[in-house]
Amino acid sequence: MSTSVKLAVIYYSSTGFSAEIAKEISEAAEKAGAEVRLLKAAELAPEAAVASNEAWAAHAAASAGVPVATPADVEWADAVIFGSPTRFGNISSQLKQFIDTLGGLWAQGKLANKVYSGFATSATAHGGQESTILALYNSIHHFGGLIVSPGYTDPVKFVDGNPYGTSHVDAQGNNPVGETTRNAARHQAERVVQVAAALKAGFAA
Repeated sequence: MSTSVKLAVIYYSSTGFSAEIAKEISEAAEKAGAEVRLLKAAELAPEAAVASNEAWAAHAAASAGVPVATPADVEWADAVIFGSPTRFGNISSQLKQFIDTLGGLWAQGKLANKVYSGFATSATAHGGQESTILALYNSIHHFGGLIVSPGYTDPVKFVDGNPYGTSHVDAQGNNPVGETTRNAARHQAERVVQVAAALKAGFAA
């Protein structure tokens, strides 16, 4: 069994903020020694809806080359980090639809004993980031997965302030992803890889 952690970073992003965090997490995980697949959830919105929002359309074009996640990617992974913008305090329908396709793997027990973690973005402060991540974690409990939240395990988390996962307020597109969010994302990635590596080694022993 390979000792390198296989990490799938699976996100949905409409205007690019979640995508930027996902990329930061992927790069940090690779530096920590993981083999990483950066993947997006398929778009469900009609083309007319995407085209009606300039930022949404621009991001759709810019991210066209990012592979779309499949259940096989989750089966491959030792650890999965999911990311989503908040939608009324919950994950986006695009990411939820992907999670709902994992029923076959769930029925075979193939989602259990993996490490999972999550991150979220919102347009406004207190806009449902924590409830979005916690809602995501409900599914992980059903998987029999092992949630690795960042907690307050590093000084950067006292700046970021979200123990459940990395989060960012984009202020209706006016607040770029800054160092506070990037530091939190890097720490989350490193922690997930570290715990997943220990778990994988333990199972192999």
